[in-house]
Amino acid sequence: MSHNSTTNYFPAWSQRLFPMGPRSLSKSLRHVRQATLAQIEDRLGPFLPSQLFFSNSAGDHSRERIFTLSRTFWCFLWQMLQANTTLREVVRQVQALFQLQGARPVDERTGAYAQARSKLPLSMLHKALAASAAAALGQAPDSIVLRGRSVKVVGGCGFPIMRLVLLFCVTSGTILAVRVGSFRLSELALCYALLDSLKPQDILMGDRYFANFPLIALLRSRGIDFLGRVNTSTRRVDFRKGQRLGAYDRLFLWSKGQKVGQWLKGSAFAALPEQITVRVLRLRVRQKGFRCRSLTLVSTLLDPVQFPAEEIGRAYLRRWRLELCLDDVKTTLNLKQLKCQTPKMAYKELLAGLIAYNLLRCLMAQAASLHEVSLDRISFKGSLDALRQFCAASAQARSRMARRKLWDLLLKNLALDAVPARPGRREPRAVKLISKYDKLIRHRHLQKDRPNRNVRKSLSIKRLSAN
Repeated sequence: MSHNSTTNYFPAWSQRLFPMGPRSLSKSLRHVRQATLAQIEDRLGPFLPSQLFFSNSAGDHSRERIFTLSRTFWCFLWQMLQANTTLREVVRQVQALFQLQGARPVDERTGAYAQARSKLPLSMLHKALAASAAAALGQAPDSIVLRGRSVKVVGGCGFPIMRLVLLFCVTSGTILAVRVGSFRLSELALCYALLDSLKPQDILMGDRYFANFPLIALLRSRGIDFLGRVNTSTRRVDFRKGQRLGAYDRLFLWSKGQKVGQWLKGSAFAALPEQITVRVLRLRVRQKGFRCRSLTLVSTLLDPVQFPAEEIGRAYLRRWRLELCLDDVKTTLNLKQLKCQTPKMAYKELLAGLIAYNLLRCLMAQAASLHEVSLDRISFKGSLDALRQFCAASAQARSRMARRKLWDLLLKNLALDAVPARPGRREPRAVKLISKYDKLIRHRHLQKDRPNRNVRKSLSIKRLSAN
């Protein structure tokens, strides 16, 4: 009997269950399928290639362990989907599964899982991230932005111990690639490392930080167009000059400066052309409540007939939607503060969270295509909550048909529970959670409490009484 032909869940468990006999094996695996962790693997696993979890013949994950390669990966993903919960909760989930199917007891300590997680190959995590992004793009409705060309958004985010730059897909909202570095590295340096992830005819969108001559010239040399906001504090735009294409729509010649930051080597900077032609246009945003009244954009989409100014403006306004996707990663998946203690493990924790994010976007894209709704109208937080609850319900289903009906109902609910259409909604850069206590930014034995006003008042009364 082939182990893999028996089940696609945790294939390594089959060897442990063989001594129980075929009937016991079938019964035990049926219980395993009803577990929450296994349901997540069952529903999200088809979005990833099956050959992703081939075990090594020697070295890490080569021997039969409780935390095999595939099991560790899905435990890691389950951990991220539970808002980056603790290692203890993951181990308790595995303990319950092993107890349910009558296998040997699992140690309650978290060391084995932590070690197995640290040995997950980075190459496998990168492949899973790329595969999940491709799967979501295949499920998402076709893009109608900028003549259907592939539009990608670059965005940066600085963590206390790392700086990262992400490449988003506008069509599916997934994360295509990521680059990280120390906090001393600039986002431009990390963006430069991401250029190999782009293809000719792609359109890269970014905020005013990325709208500079060296990056735009590098993109044009690779056949990639750029769309971003002009940094008017460093480059003055005079619409009385340049070749007129329309009202506040001009072609300008931008010249190369004398120097560039450390992110680009001198030889690469010297190879750039002395001048490039760019299109600069100013758009008026008249929607009530929008935080910007005008936008000054720069682009290498020079043809005003093929790319009208209004269409370019609408495309750029979608960039903020991707900023909200980044907020989903930080807030909804609770990755604003990474928990691992070493740079290598912090990077793996980040990759696991991004893969979990992409897989959930696959689920959202599937619901959008099946029920013909806009992908932007499907809530990420609502999808995560629904997936958790429906997986718990699937654990009690008695047949494959019942689990299939639950899954169909899940996709229908995701499409029906649409967020309001709020184009141009004002999103102030502010937080609602405020604490009167100081942040713990140093070791506990070095932390000093801020003097309390009531304490100071009581001390003054005591001194007066003593006098």
